[in-house]
Amino acid sequence: MFKRSTGKGGRFIAKNELSVITKAKDLCSYIITVTDKSPKRFRFTLVSRLQNYALDVIENLIMANETFVSAGDMRSAAMRMSYQRTAMSRLKLLSYMSELAMKQGCILPKQYEQITKQVYDAENMLGAWMNSDKRRYGGKQDNDGR
Repeated sequence: MFKRSTGKGGRFIAKNELSVITKAKDLCSYIITVTDKSPKRFRFTLVSRLQNYALDVIENLIMANETFVSAGDMRSAAMRMSYQRTAMSRLKLLSYMSELAMKQGCILPKQYEQITKQVYDAENMLGAWMNSDKRRYGGKQDNDGR
């Protein structure tokens, strides 16, 4: 059973939850809060994209974390890496969509700055996790060093 403690915003987090997942949850919570106040004309375009990408990141990080990789199991290692890569791609898309949302007046520049900072932190944590897994499972690195 997980021990729980109160995290940001009063939500409970598992003590042994991967820090990148916690960071992604905080990012998603912030995006949902911010976009809730966005003009209605963006509800079915930028708002839904921002929220869906944020949720996709959490989903893929959890799927990667739940993929058990035993020694020599390259199939499971490849599946975990696939989830990690998808999460990284969604973070990059989220970064672009938030920039577009700011330029279109869907979110404020201050909110865009906060989203960008949180995305950057999540990308760095995820990149470190991916590199750690590559060292552990002997996978080769991508062109961007991840």
